[in-house]
Amino acid sequence: MHKKKVLYVEDEETLAFLTSDNLEQHFDVVHCTNGKSGLETFCKNQFDIVVTDIMMPEMDGFELATEIRKRNQEIPIIFLSAKTMKEDRIKGLKLGADDYLVKPYSIEELILKIEVFLHRSQKNTEKTIKKYEFAGFVFEPENFLIKNETSKTTLTEREAQLLKLFLDNPNTVLKREKILMELWGSDDYFLGRSLDVFISRLRKIFKETPSLSIENIPRVGFKWVSE
Repeated sequence: MHKKKVLYVEDEETLAFLTSDNLEQHFDVVHCTNGKSGLETFCKNQFDIVVTDIMMPEMDGFELATEIRKRNQEIPIIFLSAKTMKEDRIKGLKLGADDYLVKPYSIEELILKIEVFLHRSQKNTEKTIKKYEFAGFVFEPENFLIKNETSKTTLTEREAQLLKLFLDNPNTVLKREKILMELWGSDDYFLGRSLDVFISRLRKIFKETPSLSIENIPRVGFKWVSE
């Protein structure tokens, strides 16, 4: 399974190094040194959770959380701060943070909290996304069903998982190994041959729709192209 992506914003160099080093054993971590660069990075990438300090130059953590919440109401946010006043904790939670850890914090506790919020967020997403609508098609992952005005196709479970993976990562190159690990938990050669069969079947479904295609990226993987 691919690692969940964490945006970590902290200006204190030594603490940032130690925390990043530990988090990277479990997650894909992008570190920024202030709220302004954190917001710019957030807007240009997709993250699963935000972990941020409060007292920072250029834009503090409270401002960062406010701006993030304007753009995304669902992503979990955890504050890390030396500010111990009850009023600061309440302010952070009112701004939409999911938790508030006071420095010095336990890295084990931070990792556990991140995992809990990621799991909760994933469950909420799975409940929310019942179907995908694109280019005249409706895809129902839970029912393995893809349909449009003229056709209806029942996919295998793996084909449905593959299509969902593509739709969740539009216009993005997905490495063959990543796809195999996502679908089977292994990048075995023979599973790769099965993947090629599933790709071929999905291509047939969308062959009459010019705006949709699955591009083969030689020696790398595939890209779902949606124009």
